[in-house]
Amino acid sequence: MTATIDRTSINERVPSPPARLSLTPAGSGPGLLDGAWWPRSRDLSRELPALMDVLDACWGRITRVTVNPSHWPVIPRKVPVAGHTVHVGWFKDEQDPHKLILLSRTAGRWDLLVIPPETGAAAAARLMSAAATPGSLLTASALMAREAVTRDARETLNREEEWETEGGHASAAAGNPDPTGRLSSARGM
Repeated sequence: MTATIDRTSINERVPSPPARLSLTPAGSGPGLLDGAWWPRSRDLSRELPALMDVLDACWGRITRVTVNPSHWPVIPRKVPVAGHTVHVGWFKDEQDPHKLILLSRTAGRWDLLVIPPETGAAAAARLMSAAATPGSLLTASALMAREAVTRDARETLNREEEWETEGGHASAAAGNPDPTGRLSSARGM
């Protein structure tokens, strides 16, 4: 994999669109995740400022973020955001590859599912809803695995429905009047 470093200064950057985020309701029971974040790219320098704009207002100033480097080609040590700097760290083995951990000196810790940027809107909506379910005991990777199973099942069902609408079983039976093959083997004796 090739990593590119963007040397554009923060003053020259175009403002990022608002963060796509779903959070558990305030005051809800504790769960393993506090919500989900669906970034538009895998560039933390571009994505974190929009996320911090929302979270700093909800949860207080976020000072540190950790990620698993499996899905991030470049991990900056620091990211300037509105009025302060967020320190970024990474843990390869210790942190779920689909989770972002956010820390605040005054308000605590939050764990968010990170939905891959290339995820379709319907799947992202399901994942965002599941991650924001109060009291859920599913990990970030468990949610991603469950979505993959759901996606595979939907694709299989769609292929079967397509096969049936194109003639499916009836078409196959017409090409071979004896689908069991018993008659043709009996004739060859």
